[in-house]
Amino acid sequence: MSSSLAGVRTRVRIPLAFADGYSTTAQAVTFDGLEDGREHVALILGDPDLAAATPLVRLHSECLTGDVFGSARCDCGPQLRESVERITETGGVLLYLRQEGRDIGLYNKLDAYALQDDGLDTYQANTALGFDEDARDYTAAAQMLTALGVGELDLLTNNPDKVRQLTALGVTVRDTVPTGVHANPGNLRYLRAKAEHTGHTIRLVG
Repeated sequence: MSSSLAGVRTRVRIPLAFADGYSTTAQAVTFDGLEDGREHVALILGDPDLAAATPLVRLHSECLTGDVFGSARCDCGPQLRESVERITETGGVLLYLRQEGRDIGLYNKLDAYALQDDGLDTYQANTALGFDEDARDYTAAAQMLTALGVGELDLLTNNPDKVRQLTALGVTVRDTVPTGVHANPGNLRYLRAKAEHTGHTIRLVG
């Protein structure tokens, strides 16, 4: 599997501020020529030398409910907040990918939530709606990294599929760095499904 070339479109500095008071500055990078035609964005944090160092990289799939509204049904918002700070400390890139609901879209994700309320887990709900368990493809992510000059990285993730896909796309993953476990009563069943069904490196108590 290989990815075609994409190019950098715009670079602009953006101050970031989170509800808990943490703040930093990111260089936001947009792209031309991404294979899926979507408006993914890279946030370069901590002023790394991407050509000389092995940066810490996070592939974060968009989650409107978690990232913006603080939904406790998932761990996406806390993972995003954690990732920004950890990448800022070491230097690297956060790729914010427009892949809502494991790439089934916002409305379908909310339909899946309704099925989860009836007893299905997050993967069963997606397949019940006629989708793959996880429809995300990381070809555009590999294109973005190539355009930024990143050929080798440490990947901040609990998801082994991200490592598999990036490796198949020609990106060298030197090391996998797990995120924290952001468990709460509202997302415990969701986290357990990720750990048991798709091998996410999540240690749950109880």
